[in-house]
Amino acid sequence: MAQATTYLDHNATAPLRPEAREAMVAAMDALAGGGNPSSVHRAGRVAKRLVEDARASVASLVAAVPDEVVFTSGGTEANSLAITGTLASGAVERLIVVATEHASVIDTAAASGVDVKQLGVDSDGMADIAALVDDLQTDTRPALVCVMASNNETGAVQPVLQITQCVKEAGGRVHVDAVQHVGKLPLSPLGGAHTMAISAHKIGGPQGVGALVVRGKGRVEPMLRGGGQELRRRAGTENVVGIAGFGAAADKAAESQAQLQALAPLRDELEARALQIADATGHVGAVICPAAERLPNTSCIAFDGVKAETLLMALDLGGVCVSSGSACSSGKVARSHVLEAMGINESRAGGAIRVSMGWNTTDQDVERFCSALEQALKRIRPADAGHVSSEGHAVRTAGE
Repeated sequence: MAQATTYLDHNATAPLRPEAREAMVAAMDALAGGGNPSSVHRAGRVAKRLVEDARASVASLVAAVPDEVVFTSGGTEANSLAITGTLASGAVERLIVVATEHASVIDTAAASGVDVKQLGVDSDGMADIAALVDDLQTDTRPALVCVMASNNETGAVQPVLQITQCVKEAGGRVHVDAVQHVGKLPLSPLGGAHTMAISAHKIGGPQGVGALVVRGKGRVEPMLRGGGQELRRRAGTENVVGIAGFGAAADKAAESQAQLQALAPLRDELEARALQIADATGHVGAVICPAAERLPNTSCIAFDGVKAETLLMALDLGGVCVSSGSACSSGKVARSHVLEAMGINESRAGGAIRVSMGWNTTDQDVERFCSALEQALKRIRPADAGHVSSEGHAVRTAGE
């Protein structure tokens, strides 16, 4: 008999919601005879209606109007479009990027050819607001400030409202990567941002489709040219089937946001039990940024001196799927730039795993995770008791 799988990696990809699958199958049936959303005949109008209905659903989820939603191939493209498109519009002359941003933001900024300022974070991963204000006052060139609403690795929630107010007062713009935030926490603090990236497969929709929300009269020049699609902001025939699934997932995400917020106690229970298991098996465990406001579904738990890759493999053999850091790294387990920016020492950061729950997570999933974790840690040699931080000071956590 095949081993049952416990899936706790929703921040990488949430399981496809049944409603999204049904919408995609229905769209494929509707388009079986052909139909391009840009065509004016009957078949084209059918395809166009599928796209526009989904656009309305996504807009409703993020409190936008439909014309503000630009469909893309995913969150990475949406982030890239926000940065390159805003720069190309002439609205800003430089970039400020929080050090814990997703690679799609950091790498796009690095390749932009303009001045890029990296904004540091504290030990909880919170952006240094004082340093931001100082920079905006010192360098008066208009800047695009890029900030992730909720971190994909730690779940830490940034003070986006405060950041937006500071940037607007200085005449700049704000781009928010809300890929992990949407559907899990209220979006009202993000409403003042000029652009916002979201992704279908993080909320139970299909992979390969996302959106950039461009607020009001904000101008973003297209990266892809050669067609009038998406109000000339993104050329190319739309992924109608994927977009239909995105719309259905957006509807369900709006309905089930309270359910996801209610995962916080289950997350806290998982963390407490993980630390108890670490202690009982001779390991030192620590929850990353436990005092910060975090996503209700996300836990980043580190085991000092343990190799995350070894632990992930052991958990996988036990039928449990979790991650280490971002899933956008070609399957590689490497040191997290997020934990490094937070000042987490190498021994601890190297043993950090991310557990992320979602719309179909149950108490039994947590039970199976804890059981598999206990078995895995029993087989992994505990780290040396005299662990020393990179600063040369003893680190005290649960289990010491």
